[in-house]
Amino acid sequence: MPGDTRSAFIGRTAIAAALEAYGLAPYVWPVTHAASELVAVTARMTPGRELYVSLRHRDDAVRLLVWDQHPQHAETDMAALCEARCRRALWLLAAVVDDWGGEWGTCEASQTQQGRKSWVVVPR
Repeated sequence: MPGDTRSAFIGRTAIAAALEAYGLAPYVWPVTHAASELVAVTARMTPGRELYVSLRHRDDAVRLLVWDQHPQHAETDMAALCEARCRRALWLLAAVVDDWGGEWGTCEASQTQQGRKSWVVVPR
């Protein structure tokens, strides 16, 4: 999807429809909230670059992945500052995921791919 903060609404709507279509309505609120937060924050930190969003139901949990094209920082201090900024921006996501007993995190993409992966797991 486009790296634009307006994509948060598109992602939220598509994910809600997919969860309901597959009989996973109890997950709609936390997962759509997580998706809109991740998409909005990653689009703001890397504007104009495409985002990849993946949704999976496995092992009695829903897994959401947002992969952006945020460039890796060469300097360690800059990378740490960027990571802290991202985590601060996702405070609401952290509260929702924690309340639902889930987990979330971010990591650099593999060396063959550019960007960062942010993920959320919400158990049943």
